[in-house]
Parts: sequence; structure tokens; C-alpha cells
Amino acid sequence: MQFGPLIKFYRIQQGLTQKELANGICSVPHLSKIESNSKEGNEETMGLLLERLGVNLSSITENEGQIKQLVADLNEKIDYYLNDEADVVMEKLKEFESIIPFTTNLHTYELAKYRYLVFKELLDDAQKQYDLLNKQKNIFSQPQLALFSYLYAVCLLKKGIYKKADHLLGSIGKDSKIDISSGELFYHRAIAKTTLEEPGYAIYYGKLALQEFMEDHNFKRILHAMMLLGINYTHSKIYEEAQECFKHLIRNAELLKETKLLPEIYHNMGYLQKKLHHYEDAILFFEKSKSLQTNQNTHYLITTYSIGEIYLALRSEEKAREAFQEVYELSKMLSNRKYKILSNYYLMNLESPEKSLAYTESKVIPYLEESDGKSEELIGFYKLLSNHYQKIGRFDQAVKYIEKIN
Repeated sequence: MQFGPLIKFYRIQQGLTQKELANGICSVPHLSKIESNSKEGNEETMGLLLERLGVNLSSITENEGQIKQLVADLNEKIDYYLNDEADVVMEKLKEFESIIPFTTNLHTYELAKYRYLVFKELLDDAQKQYDLLNKQKNIFSQPQLALFSYLYAVCLLKKGIYKKADHLLGSIGKDSKIDISSGELFYHRAIAKTTLEEPGYAIYYGKLALQEFMEDHNFKRILHAMMLLGINYTHSKIYEEAQECFKHLIRNAELLKETKLLPEIYHNMGYLQKKLHHYEDAILFFEKSKSLQTNQNTHYLITTYSIGEIYLALRSEEKAREAFQEVYELSKMLSNRKYKILSNYYLMNLESPEKSLAYTESKVIPYLEESDGKSEELIGFYKLLSNHYQKIGRFDQAVKYIEKIN
């Protein structure tokens, strides 16, 4: 406990001058040195100063132990993805914010607060906290510095800055003694590799995360790790493993009543069934996902778009049109340019295939090339145009799109 700054804090808070506080206890220069930590007062002097300020020293030292325990509790709640319980602990910690700067818990608290803000996806507040901590990082211990880098990487992942996040996570070595569960580190590394479309690495780190979470009996994070594995098995065309992952996920998420996670599980199972050309099953899972999504957000938009694609593959044109029309209207409301363009393409294709081809070349492909890179979706449109130009004898244009595929 830094008693000098603490005395200064309470003196200023109560509107006392140094002369008023020091009167009859010590000289003003002596108090000034105590407050600046350039001189330690003896126990009697400190006791009298704190007594005049109405501060109970034993209560403060007890609070320091309580603060330390609350920080540990907050990290544990986040580890086990206990959202509401983390909120309760954070509210308790806020009651001590006037004391924390004078305790040995300052940096551990500020880092835990940063982790909480990232966990809650309060990214504007998290950025302010990052700026505050970044000014102090030169005095962090090595484990604190490693934790700061990890938390910044997680924040970057949530902002969609994947390459930088992956590089940062890769820089945190095994010997860093980072004060975070190994499962969390592996899990976020797997997320980075998933978003960078490196499914082999994502599966490797996902398996490591799953093993750690299983050892910790961290059931929610086990489900999250299995979700990542299922997605990456699907992208790697390891369909049997993917099917087992999603069956396990559905069984356990339904048992645990994980209503927030179930829509995502059903959606990804639907996507797997689509890849397997089990279109009726795909529709079933996409519809189950959609029925559990109460908010019309981007996730709802993507699920509805997937339903439209399946109905198109089943030649149920009216149902496909209905789905794409809903996507088009919702994408305008959400200002989602990608799905506005894609749904417009399909609506146009249902009315006039010739016009939709021109739209593909002028709008769809340029947008996807700029925003998505060489995605599976973009390659599909390259193939579409290549086949079209081959049919009409425009082999120069056909070759152009074949080269883009390769």
C-alpha cells in the first residue's frame, strides 16, 4: 500500500490544505515528503494523519486483499464465459476504484478491466483502456506485458484485424509465464487461423485448446473449441469429423440449454449439409437456426441468405425469391453492402439471367475482389462467367476468368 499518495488523495478529496492536515502532527515540509513518497513517516505519524482524515487503515489493508480476490474472481468468470457473473464482480470492483490506484493491485486490476471490456465487446471503451495501459507498459512485469499483448490481439480479432492479431499471438512464447489459461491462448490462435483461412493450423490449435478446456472442465469453452474444429473440418473437407463435432455440439448445447450458442451450431451444421448436398437437411438446420435468432442482425441475414441459396439449388424459385427479398431489405436496414449486392444478383437472376451476368461482372466480382480476396464465393462467380463466355465462344474472356481461378 502506497500511504503517501493515499493520504494526498483523501486530503484533496476533503478539501484540506497541507497546513490544515499537518497542524499539530508534523511539519508541512514533512507532510509534503510523505505525500510524494520521498520520505516514509513513522507509524505514529501515519496513524494520526489517517485518523484526522477519517480513514481506517486496517479497513484499507483488508480492502486490498478483497480487491485482489475480486480481480481473480473476474478473470475466472471470464475464463468460464459466465457473462452475468462477470458483470456482478465488475460492479463490486468499481466500488474500490478510488482506492485501487494506491494499492499493489493497480496494474492487475487495469489489465483485468481491459479484459472485461474486450470480453463484453465494448470496443470503444476497450480502446481507451488500451491507450491508458500502453502508456504504462514500460513498467509492466514480463507476465503483465505478455497478458497486455494477448488482450490487444483478442481486441484486434474482434475488430477484424486478423493478420496483426495472429502475429501478436504468435509472439507470445511458451516461456512468457502469461497469467492466462493456455486454452484461451490456443483458442484465440485457432480463431485467427480460421479467419485467415488456414484450417490446418486452426485445427491444430483448436485441438490444443479443446484438450486444455477439457482438463479444466470448462464446458462452455469446450463447446466453443468444438465449434471451431467443426468449421475447420468442413473447410478442409474432412466431413465425417465435422459431422461428429456438430452432432456432439447439438446434443450437449441442447442439454445445457445454451440458447445463445445453438443458432450458430445449427447454422454451421446446415452449412456442412449444404457442402454434402444434403439440401433438405441443410434447410432444416438453417430454419432451426433462424427460429432461435431473435434479433435481425448480420447472423440472421447470413442464415436467411443461406436458405435462399438452398431453395435455389432445389429449384424452389418462389421460396428462393422470398428469402433473397428478405435479405435485400434487411441488408439495406443494416447497411450491409455485401449482402445487398449478392441478394440483388440472385433476385435479378430469377427475373433475367442475362442481366444478372452483366451485374456479376460490373458489381459482384469487383466488390468481392476488393473486400474478400480469393474467397470460395468469388471463385464460384469466376466459374460462372468462365462457363458463360465458353458457351458463347468468347474464349478470351473465358481464359481471363480461368486465370483468376488459378
